[in-house]
Amino acid sequence: MPALEVRGVTKAYGTKVAVDAASFSVGRGEIFGLLGPNGAGKTSLIRMIMDILRPDSGEIRILDSAPGVHERVGYLPEERGLYQRQRVGDILQFLGELKGLPRHVAERRVEQYLDRVGLLETKKKRMRELSKGMQQKIQLAAVLLTEPELMILDEPFEGLDPVNRVLITDLMKEFAAKGTTIVLSSHRMDQVEEMCRSVFLIDRGKGMLSGEVREIKERYADNSVFLDCDRDVRQHPDVARTETKGQALKIWLREGASPETFLAGLLADGARVRRYERALPSMDEVFVRVVKP
Repeated sequence: MPALEVRGVTKAYGTKVAVDAASFSVGRGEIFGLLGPNGAGKTSLIRMIMDILRPDSGEIRILDSAPGVHERVGYLPEERGLYQRQRVGDILQFLGELKGLPRHVAERRVEQYLDRVGLLETKKKRMRELSKGMQQKIQLAAVLLTEPELMILDEPFEGLDPVNRVLITDLMKEFAAKGTTIVLSSHRMDQVEEMCRSVFLIDRGKGMLSGEVREIKERYADNSVFLDCDRDVRQHPDVARTETKGQALKIWLREGASPETFLAGLLADGARVRRYERALPSMDEVFVRVVKP
């Protein structure tokens, strides 16, 4: 059974349709990407998953749909909402107990997860004393300390420097390896490409792409390859144009030319080929092609 199923979900605000018949499923232990430009409908979709909003039509199934299932879900909203005048440790203790943790368990986990995000020394500080990035990590610690079965993370890398992005990425991978399902909404396509097996891309309320990252990249690939060999192939009749990419050459083959036949010809001619692979587009490139103004 999937950890999350969204089936034909629609939500409108007056005459504006924010989400239009969205459908996707997320497997258990998977890191799943929920993508889309600003105003695409991602936040409305997340709020329906969290039962903050009710869909006008369609169905959302979370985990086993047992009573109180949302107690087993951790949610990081895009907006920071922690009490600015309260001390970090007190806020996390309160949120842990609010999710049903016994007091002594919450106390232990507050220290454990503050330490995991590198902010144990902030336990007695007030939220307003912390930087934007530190507050983001505190909110993530609030999600992690309940050790939920499903996490919904809306822009979790917002405000984080590269070192802390790596820290949070590693924590997310660690939780997923233990069976936690993570739905990641992010504008950072490089992070999505690194972490997510599958994605759902929404634009103007409509689902535009759904499936495994590798399959999507192959679907949008052009007829180009990366080649590193001991021959100058720029004048080869099958080569339309080239561009140097580090030690390799990116080659766009002419229409009708086969990458397999091109490689076979090089090898038959005695070329020493050190690298030859299909040039797949990045998720950034796919995103730009799909989401058009």
